[in-house]
Amino acid sequence: MNKEDMRKHESRHGYEHHGEECGCGHEHHGEECGCGHEHHGHGHHHEEIPRETHTMPAGVRQKVYVLENLGCANCAAKMERKINALPEVEAATITFATKKLVVASDAQDELLPILQKICASIESEVAVKPEKEKIYKEKKGFFAENKKDLLAIGAGAALFVAGIVMKNIVPDYIINAALFIAAYLILGLEIVWKAVKNLKNGRLFDENFLMSVATIAAFAIGDFAEAVGVMLFYRVGEFFEEAAVERSRSQIMEAVDMRPEVVNVVRSGGVTEIPAENAEVGDVIVIRPGDRIPLDGKVLEGESRIDTSPVTGEPVPVRIRPGDEVVSGCVNEQGVLRVKVEKALNESMVTRILDSVEHAAASKPKIDRFITRFARIYTPIVVAAAVLTAVAPSLVTGNWNHWIYTAITFLVISCPCALVLSVPLAFFSGIGAGSRKGILFKGGLSIEALKDIKAVVMDKTGTITKGNFVVQKVVSVRGLTEKQILTIAADCELDSTHPVGSSIVREAREKKLELKRAEEMEEISGKGIKAGFPEGTVLCGNAALMEKYEVDISAYKKEAYGTEVLIAIDGVLEGYLIIADVIKEDAEPSVKRMKSQGLFTVMLTGDAKESASAVAGETGIDEVHAQLLPQEKLERLQDIRKRRGAVMFVGDGINDAPVLAGADVGAAMGSGADAAIEAADVVFMTSSVQAIPDSVVIAKATGSIAMQNVVFALAVKAAVMLLGFIGYANMWLAVFADTGVAMLCVLNSIRILWKK
Repeated sequence: MNKEDMRKHESRHGYEHHGEECGCGHEHHGEECGCGHEHHGHGHHHEEIPRETHTMPAGVRQKVYVLENLGCANCAAKMERKINALPEVEAATITFATKKLVVASDAQDELLPILQKICASIESEVAVKPEKEKIYKEKKGFFAENKKDLLAIGAGAALFVAGIVMKNIVPDYIINAALFIAAYLILGLEIVWKAVKNLKNGRLFDENFLMSVATIAAFAIGDFAEAVGVMLFYRVGEFFEEAAVERSRSQIMEAVDMRPEVVNVVRSGGVTEIPAENAEVGDVIVIRPGDRIPLDGKVLEGESRIDTSPVTGEPVPVRIRPGDEVVSGCVNEQGVLRVKVEKALNESMVTRILDSVEHAAASKPKIDRFITRFARIYTPIVVAAAVLTAVAPSLVTGNWNHWIYTAITFLVISCPCALVLSVPLAFFSGIGAGSRKGILFKGGLSIEALKDIKAVVMDKTGTITKGNFVVQKVVSVRGLTEKQILTIAADCELDSTHPVGSSIVREAREKKLELKRAEEMEEISGKGIKAGFPEGTVLCGNAALMEKYEVDISAYKKEAYGTEVLIAIDGVLEGYLIIADVIKEDAEPSVKRMKSQGLFTVMLTGDAKESASAVAGETGIDEVHAQLLPQEKLERLQDIRKRRGAVMFVGDGINDAPVLAGADVGAAMGSGADAAIEAADVVFMTSSVQAIPDSVVIAKATGSIAMQNVVFALAVKAAVMLLGFIGYANMWLAVFADTGVAMLCVLNSIRILWKK
């Protein structure tokens, strides 16, 4: 609704805003008129601030595939590069954390065999399958799922120990060699075979090839025990690394995947259990105490309290009654509910949250892309260093065994998996941690940008305030009681649809006052209402209405904040009401917390100066700019960026596109307009101000953990290479620098899930 439409809409009522003329009638000290609180749109990052982003091309058919048995982050990066190189593919993204491949192409029907061939050429066990809607999963136990690996590791370890014992008891070369070779075949044959197949496909520097060369070289120099021991350590390290990745993946997905498997549907007078995806709009489902609400809908029967924290992060249960809407993912705490389904499973909140998290994981931050590029040159450089180490010193010293062994450690260290895995998993954990608090990040780029902001710029209505008008004060200036003043005002506003009038009626009903309609009613455009009652003629409106009928308003004291509705009976002022938008309870402590984080806080609003200043003063906001048009807000924001650095803008509406386009990070309140939520970088499902500093904490922690992983992985690898070169590191330590470091990075990444 534009300003002219707003004026036409409000001219039927009698609300006048102090500081902003909207043509409606009651005197507002800068309050938005309610039919359009400040609605802000999010049209992010246009020409003003160019940003590198990962988006699928619009208008191109997209399809999601699942990469079963994908176990290598570096391999996933190689697959993504090769798939993007296909001429029929517009864009492709592989998310290792979710094992999902998203392909944008108009030739989807012919792509599957090509995708399968590419992925299998890089990691032979990978099977590419279209994502299915069915969500039933066959769950196996830990040992059942890993039976093959556990048996191989167990048998290989037993033969390895036997070889060591026999070597010390019966130093027979043939027996010992046979035991070690048997152990190596059990532990390493699969890896060597993968290396041979990958070599045919031109993959010279994959981890299977490097481990094969390293261990076979150890055999060649006669160090059988070392070769088998390193392969055993490598297999154990790989097993625990994969288990850690899978565990972290499942922890993150369990935190956000609240989709139900079955629902209880009322059919023919009875209750039938059916798969959740088969439930249709219009079905009536039964939700028992303790059940998670499976689908979005409206309550038909029953009263209860529901725990909304899984969706919004809000810890206080919400009371619901027939007619109230409920969203999937929340937990029914008390009574039995019958709910009419309004959205199918694929459109319900639980699916939207899951999709947001999975799509967010596909949006890769700059550090992730840098590490992926770095890994492509890191491995060849280290392999070249290994070859140089094996040859150059040996030619000088003649000690080939020592320098070949040192070169072998370099080969093991050259695997880049710990590096490639550590960053995306850290950001995926950050996305998961945010979703648990009702904060939906739209991608790694959002987190990466958010951790560097220096100022938070906020809208007022719907962000700092609740966006709904409430009677704050009733003042009597003569003999009537406050209850009588409220009753008279509510009588006049009974048929009003304006937020100010509605708030007066709502307040009167909550106080259980008896209301009656006027015998005669006349709306005075832009001023208020003239109503006839048995007790006399009532004027209900702004100061202009009083002046029109020559009412003495000298007893009326102007307030600095809010909308005033004056009441006069038979030409005499009897009192007035103050109606104002309510400041959110967590606004003041949240602003204080932002300041403790070193953030500069600003409010930009189209509201009047008195209202904006009052809200800023009460909440402690550092700087406030009022009575701004959208373009003026953008100018102010650009000025703030010049003075303070990167900025985050938080709003909830649809008509502030310029300022959101100019922000480094745009955030939308979950209670805001759908267009804003769709366009935002971050969505605060709680609609609480507290979510702003919470999101900054998560972003900073995520960035810190990602950097810790990178530094730790590189530092350990560099240290082991240096120690190996001077003769103080063996292949065992080199394997730790590969698989051991990767596992520690995985464990470090999921720390953020439990960070308070």
